[in-house]
Amino acid sequence: MKLRTRGEVVFDVVNYILLSIVIVICLLPLLNITAKSFSSDSYVLAGEVFIWPKGFSTNAYEIVLGSRRFWSSFSNTVFITVVGTAINTMMTIFAGYALSRKRLKGQNVLMFLFIFTMLFGGGIIPTYLVVKEVGLLNSLWALIIPGLVAPFNMIIMRLYFYNIPDSMEESAKIDGASHFRILFSIMIPLAMPSIATISLFYAVEYWNGYFDALIYITNHELFPLQVYLREVIINATSVDVNNMDLMMNTAQESVRGATVVAATLPILLVYPFLQKHFVKGVMLGAVKQ
Repeated sequence: MKLRTRGEVVFDVVNYILLSIVIVICLLPLLNITAKSFSSDSYVLAGEVFIWPKGFSTNAYEIVLGSRRFWSSFSNTVFITVVGTAINTMMTIFAGYALSRKRLKGQNVLMFLFIFTMLFGGGIIPTYLVVKEVGLLNSLWALIIPGLVAPFNMIIMRLYFYNIPDSMEESAKIDGASHFRILFSIMIPLAMPSIATISLFYAVEYWNGYFDALIYITNHELFPLQVYLREVIINATSVDVNNMDLMMNTAQESVRGATVVAATLPILLVYPFLQKHFVKGVMLGAVKQ
């Protein structure tokens, strides 16, 4: 084994210390709110709960999971996330593949138009007027269609496809493969690490999005989970429950904590399924030239 210099050891120790501090800073708020969600109201109201529950109680989760509005907003968010991520990812793949082809006429102009939208936007009011005129107000599609392709993610896909050896495409064309066959049989399998990455970006953005819903949706039945969470954070009594005694005997802070945990946990569980794609080599299995 190669002997490490003193400077390398010090560098690693400092990195570990700094990263540990960052981890603690990120975890403390989550641990605190999770502990409050599992604590009894007397300890929460007394301010005695920090990162470990006291007087273990699941009343807050019974209230949250028993709320009809919670499950309605949850289903709306699942629809937006799954459908929006699928459509956005496919549109990003199509745009990235097309713009990565050297023979595409007007490629520079198209790239300029995409990059221009990253620097300049129409603003909230013009965008709202466009969404209103096309009849998307009070529709879940208003949260999906206006941002079908994120330019930054498209550039990532374009660079990925651009770096795949041309010999693979040429050999496929010799065998009579079309562009769609090349894309789905060769390019997409090789680009799975990048596709998994942008899919996670889209999924997290859709799951955590709430501002567009506040602008475009007024029907409470169509509110996504984050808007419902916002209402609960502002006023925990907005949770609809049948058992009012249970609500009266549970601290509002516990209800808020349980709602935050219930809204955050599903997207956290997605990462382990995509992690294997992040650690794979960029050109794993590709032909080297």
